[in-house]
Amino acid sequence: MTQPHRDRPSPVCGPGCACAVGNEFGERAARRDLAAWRRKGPPRTTAWLIEGLTAGGVAGLTVLDIGAGIGAVHRSLLAEGAASALDVDGSPAYVAVARSEAAGAGLADRVSYAVGDFVELAPSIDDADLVVLDRVVCCYPDMEALVRLSIARTRRRYGLVYPRDAAWIRAGSRVLNLFMRLARQRTRSWVHRTADVEAIIRAAGFVPQVQRSTLFWQVAVYDREPAT
Repeated sequence: MTQPHRDRPSPVCGPGCACAVGNEFGERAARRDLAAWRRKGPPRTTAWLIEGLTAGGVAGLTVLDIGAGIGAVHRSLLAEGAASALDVDGSPAYVAVARSEAAGAGLADRVSYAVGDFVELAPSIDDADLVVLDRVVCCYPDMEALVRLSIARTRRRYGLVYPRDAAWIRAGSRVLNLFMRLARQRTRSWVHRTADVEAIIRAAGFVPQVQRSTLFWQVAVYDREPAT
């Protein structure tokens, strides 16, 4: 069995660090999300993402879950037979909840954690068979760095959930960001162009296997193209 990653130290996030916004997602939010998961299960898009990632089986594979939140996606993959997972998240509170839930599920020895900005941590993170970004691209200003560095860590399959590229969603995001700015929150919503995201992933040698959407979100799962 592949050995799980050890917990890694991460840089301290200051006001100019992208993962500093993780400090706004504290214990109350983490507990709220956990309660919602226990009450209703995964959101539809997360269920689609897990379904796409597990297609064909995941036994013995490693997982890199970026912006893992309460850790529900990688716990689902581990339950399907994945060997180990690394949870990377900018919020210490969410990592604490994810760690507790993994321990309660008997998975403590199969999950390791890194608190911080994935883009900054990327040089110290190993490749994984499955790489996951569930509603993470919409929280990060530098989409190109996030997607390039995460796809570069992917050996087999790459899955993400992010906003659809629509004019009304862009307009709504601008209004939401205005309210966040007035409330002195550092969190921002980002609607990146689908074509730009796809171009980076395809250039890395991956082809789409799953593409589904709701009114607001889109789910995409890519496999590495077989060598010819």
